[in-house]
Amino acid sequence: MHIADSLSGLEVPELREATRIADLGAGAGFPGLILALALPGARVDLVESVRRKCASIDGLAAAAGIANARAVPARVEEWAAGEGGGAYDAVTARALASLPVLVEYAAPLLSPRGVLVAWKGARDEAEERAGDAAAGRLGLAHARVRRVNPFAGARERHLHVFTKETPTTPGYPRRPGMATKRPLA
Repeated sequence: MHIADSLSGLEVPELREATRIADLGAGAGFPGLILALALPGARVDLVESVRRKCASIDGLAAAAGIANARAVPARVEEWAAGEGGGAYDAVTARALASLPVLVEYAAPLLSPRGVLVAWKGARDEAEERAGDAAAGRLGLAHARVRRVNPFAGARERHLHVFTKETPTTPGYPRRPGMATKRPLA
């Protein structure tokens, strides 16, 4: 199920065509490691703040011979303020946070015209409005929501796609933890 769910992201053309991808809150490596396997021409950085999870990700990548993926042991806010800032064609997030938080995490990482692809379950109008409001403040636009059915019996699975339209507002990323404590919308 996790592999099929991860591969459903390939229904987004911009993700299929990306050469640099950041997977935020990578956890056990979904969808990042699966996308790295499916997209051998792309470089995939799996950003994860828990070092032991990063060690597991790197071990899995080595065991599977996935040379185009690496774990990045950092908080996304710190990574975006440094080497990761503006470096990615696509940012992915699965089961990480609400849309306003994801938009704030992704915006500083994306290059112009880059996309955030967020895996979500059932649609939530209030969350989508808040995500759109936060996106507008950070230079992103909510491009579309795509319903996906990655496996038999899958219900209420959606990909939210945001596109970077203008440079991210100065002052972002905020310091670690602020996006979740005080969402922009």
